[in-house]
This record gives sequence, structure tokens and C-alpha cells, in this order.
Amino acid sequence: MVRVNILDFRGETLSKRFLAQRLPRAAETHADIERRVAELLETVAAGGSEAVKDFTERFDGVRPTSLRVPEAALDAAEAALEPTVKSALVESIDRARKVAADQRPADVRTELAPGAFVTTRHLPIERVGLYVPGGLAVYPSTVIMNVVPAQTAGAHSLAIASPPQSDGLPHPTVLATARILGVDEVWAMGGAQAIGALAYGFDDGEDLEPVDLITGPGNAYVAAAKSLVRSQVGIDAVAGPTEIIILADGQANPRFVAADLISQAEHDELAASVLVTDSPELADRVRAEIEKQAAEAMHTERIAAALSGRQSAIVLVDDLDAGITVVNGYAGEHVEIHTAEAAAVAGRITNGGAVFLGDWAPVALGDYCAGSNHVLPTMGTAAHGSGLGVHSFIKVSQVIDYDREALAEVAGHIGALAEREQLPAHGRAVDIRFEEQ
Repeated sequence: MVRVNILDFRGETLSKRFLAQRLPRAAETHADIERRVAELLETVAAGGSEAVKDFTERFDGVRPTSLRVPEAALDAAEAALEPTVKSALVESIDRARKVAADQRPADVRTELAPGAFVTTRHLPIERVGLYVPGGLAVYPSTVIMNVVPAQTAGAHSLAIASPPQSDGLPHPTVLATARILGVDEVWAMGGAQAIGALAYGFDDGEDLEPVDLITGPGNAYVAAAKSLVRSQVGIDAVAGPTEIIILADGQANPRFVAADLISQAEHDELAASVLVTDSPELADRVRAEIEKQAAEAMHTERIAAALSGRQSAIVLVDDLDAGITVVNGYAGEHVEIHTAEAAAVAGRITNGGAVFLGDWAPVALGDYCAGSNHVLPTMGTAAHGSGLGVHSFIKVSQVIDYDREALAEVAGHIGALAEREQLPAHGRAVDIRFEEQ
């Protein structure tokens, strides 16, 4: 039996503070494990590939002969791929590339005065480490979501890390997807040790160049490791468990709503599935559908644990405006809108990693074939963060180009500001250029 929590916010003042305290969330676990992960990372930094193999044997039950996946294994995985799966992957890649192509920003040259120019350049990150988790499921879709925007941005070098299976290699569908995308550097390593290896590199028999940026989702240990290495390399985000929040009114289809809540719950026992509605009748119908559909699902126990957990709930609100306030306060990874005039309602959702409109745009579409990216901010970070995209793999640099007359025009302003900030050498660095030699 699935016991979904009911939170009744009717009659409440939905302030930011109230929502922060009362909205359902998964328990924060990163702080509890960071000490152990910090020790592991120190060992990887000192011990290189042998340390990674030691941890792989300990946590994954296999010790790869080589951490670098041979190109022959990539070729074999693609050759063995079922045609229907390959066709689906190719379609997903094509749609993701079309969206990513429109995200690539152009350089801009701004003329501020005659002879005074600033050019804003958008430069690709040179080397990127892309983490693809294993564990309870297989994630070729995550290979696509990481690789496509990185390639579109123009990243010079890509390295994929994914946990090995019993044969010492990552899942063959992950390998096949990497090969289809043209990535030939794949490493059989997962967990926090993979994050450490990507950040620090090693050259002790196998050569792994350190990366400049690490992206991709993972469990709490991966998240903690990314948090700890971000003083040395860039990261996309410290992600929590996956989550969905659905805003629905009385006209919503309870079968669809229940199915979408369940689809996220099957990821992980810590996955968060939240329904916000002003219709108690819909809430009752969704609960009944959850009971029916969860009992028929492959991962019944996992789904029941996620939907019964503190991170999942049905939230009752007074009206649609209150529901929108709750959804924005939650700032969820995935937001679904099942209301009348869904597009207009979506226009009022300001905090959401990705927003899905109506009956025919379930989150499952975004996971695979929408063209959007499914690596998204979690745990309320959509209030200030963005999903993975081409922008994630680009750094911005500016080129300043002034001639003598253009500098002279602002020399007095520079001197005045330098004096006010008590940094006279700044003003002097300008004035000296106009003195007679």
C-alpha cells in the first residue's frame, strides 16, 4: 500500500519562509558523508589509477584490468546494439543537437565611442569530464544530455566516466551511445573515485589528463565529491535526488498525473513526487490511481518507498494562484502543468528546471526525446540555477580595445574614481600615457 502524505496549505499565508519550512524535501545527506568522501579523494589524488581500482573493487565488486575502455569494446557495443534502441538514440541525439545549436551564443563587439571597443567572447571549456551513473538503472540518455551540449559548445576534449559491470566495462548501451556520438575516451570508473580521478588525473601506467569541468548526475557520494573538488575544477551542480512537482486543477486526468508521479518515483527511493492541487476530489482520484498503477509496476517497492517518503506529498491549496506560489517556492527540477490554459499558467512559473505543458508533454518525454536537457537543478536550486546546456560548457571573456583618443576621453573619470577608492596608482597608470617623454 502506498501512503502518500497529505499537506493542507488551505487558509495559510504562503510566504517564502512558510514554504521553505513546510514543503516536502528529501533529507540532506551530503554533510553526513563528506568526511568519508574527502578521505577517499585524498587517497585517489595520491594513489592514482591503482587507488581508483582499489575503490572500484571495494564498491563495485570488480577490478578492471584497464580503466580506459578499449576502442574495440566501443565498436563491439555499437555493433551489438538492437536496431530499435539505436534508432531511438539517434533520434534523441538529433533532437538534442537541434535545440543545442540554437543555444550557442554569438560573440558581440560593442562600440562605446570612436576608437573604444569591448568584444564579449564565448569560449568553450577545453576539457570536460562527463559522469554517467549506473546503479539502479542504465542511463544512455545521460550520455546524450552531457555530450551533445559539450560538443555544440566546442569543447576540445571529452572524457566519459561510468561504473563498470561484472565484466569490468560500463554498460554496453552506455558504450554504444558514446561511440555513436563520436566520443572515444571512456573510463570504467564510477562513484566518488571517478570524480576524483577526473579532477586530479593520473599518469601511473594509464594516462588520464585532469579535466577543467565535471558535469552529470550521480548519487549522494558523487554529489559530495563534486562539491569537494570544485575548488580545483568547475562543476555543473551538486545534485540531489530527482523530483517532479505537478500543478493540477479539477479538470486534470488523474491517470496521467498518477503515472507521471510514479515515473519519477521509480528512479530511487529518495525520489520526490509532489502534486499541488486546489481540488480535493482530484487528490482522491490520483491517490486511487497511484495504488492501482504502483501495484502493476516493475519496481513496486521502490516506488512505494519514494511516494511514501517525507520528500513526496499531495499539497492542497485554496486556488490556482496559491498553487503557482507553491510551485515557485518549491523550485523543482521537473514541473508539469495540468490545468486549464496551461501555457498561460506556465508563463507564471518562474522557478523550474524544465516545465512540461498538458497531457501530451510528460517528464518522460524530456528524459529521452523532447530535445530539451534532463540534467536539471534539484532541491530548490532552480530558484537560482539552470539546467545543463551549451552555456554550461562556455566561459565568457572580454577583449578591451581603446585607442589614444578613446582613453583620453575617460581619463578624468578614471582619475576621479581611483582617488575616491584611494588607489592613486590606478589613475597614475592612465595619466603617464599622456605625459611628454
